[in-house]
Amino acid sequence: MKRIVILGAGESGAGAAVLAKSKGFDTFVSDMSLIKSHYKELLDNQNIAWEEGQHTEELILSADEIIKSPGIPNDAPIILKLKAKGTPIISEIEFAGRYTNAKMICITGSNGKTTTTSLIYHIFKSAGVNVGLAGNIGKSLALQVATEKHDYYIIELSSFQLDNMYNFKADIAVLMNITPDHLDRYDHNMQNYIDAKFRIAQNQTPEDAFIFWNDDPIIKCQLDKHGIHAHLYPFSAMKENDAIAYVDDNEVIINEPIAFNMEQEKLALTGTHNLYNSLAAGISANLAGITKEHIRKALSDFKGVEHRLEKVARVRGIDFINDSKATNVNSCWYALQSMTTKAILIIGGKDKGNDYTEIEDLVKEKCSGLVYLGLHNEKLHDFFDHLGLPVSDVQSMKDAVDASYQMAKKGETVLLSPCCASFDLFKSYEDRGDQFKKYVCDL
Repeated sequence: MKRIVILGAGESGAGAAVLAKSKGFDTFVSDMSLIKSHYKELLDNQNIAWEEGQHTEELILSADEIIKSPGIPNDAPIILKLKAKGTPIISEIEFAGRYTNAKMICITGSNGKTTTTSLIYHIFKSAGVNVGLAGNIGKSLALQVATEKHDYYIIELSSFQLDNMYNFKADIAVLMNITPDHLDRYDHNMQNYIDAKFRIAQNQTPEDAFIFWNDDPIIKCQLDKHGIHAHLYPFSAMKENDAIAYVDDNEVIINEPIAFNMEQEKLALTGTHNLYNSLAAGISANLAGITKEHIRKALSDFKGVEHRLEKVARVRGIDFINDSKATNVNSCWYALQSMTTKAILIIGGKDKGNDYTEIEDLVKEKCSGLVYLGLHNEKLHDFFDHLGLPVSDVQSMKDAVDASYQMAKKGETVLLSPCCASFDLFKSYEDRGDQFKKYVCDL
């Protein structure tokens, strides 16, 4: 019997284990951290062996194939030993794709992928399509393949997930943008990160679709290098020669495969970055044959994504916005660009090799103060202090909320848009955003 070992027992790992067990594999799960109780219960119910707080090498190195959590770096000691043995290492998405004939709509990008994925899912669900949401959001694709069986899956893919995908194919691939991110995981080599993102189009044929932002300079110059075989569907904010979707005279227009239009002001999501998200989602739904009426309705009544420019409260004339999902500089750039008032920016966390030059001018223009939230704020001081803005150093979310509240004037906005990963002080960006909302509501 083929032995499959799953490294990491979070959402993807536990789901992969259930699918592996259901297909008759000798299945074992190992996690260096403690496993959450509901995942333990899921594994126990399926009679799947597991361990936590360690990686027992003799149980792992005996595997015929490894399914790796995307959070485990490729240079982790156990991974290096497996590579030395030549053991195949794949992602949960790669594994799940072997056991379903469902259509796959896959979304990646440095920014906007969660909103775009959620919006596409909303359109499909509203239209009555039998659809699942998976990848970085929703339930594990593997668990859904094992227990639910959908006709379509809308899948948000990080570069880490794409790294360990080889034969999986997206019927519709969406690449929103590419800006520097996670460079600490890619040897601080931007090309390595770019190559990971373009893996979303690998294995595509001329019958498949590749949707991308036409104005992204990196995507444009890398298209030929990566030899995309799918039909190209470029979108842009404005009408251009190549773009098949754009805005013209306040009308959202999609020309292929079926002509579609709607008034821009009726889009539920506002701001330039959300226009791109809406265009990509509209093209995806159009390609899948969803009616114009369903697309228009869903684009106009979508409620947005938690932790992404989420309005929390107005306290004594000061607005508080939770953009905890902004874990890179470009994402913070979009948030600052959308500000219509002066802002106190809460920034900081686990730096991933960030270059803050991209937001320097917007910080000068939009910010009236900065709150540095992190265990190590030296890089922020070195880069931003010369701007002469009031600055506060904090190491807890309560202190960040209190400091920004004291710094802000009536009519201004407090914006949590950290540019960084959350793991120095928080469990996740969701934990960081939830704490922000709690302490704002406590004011």
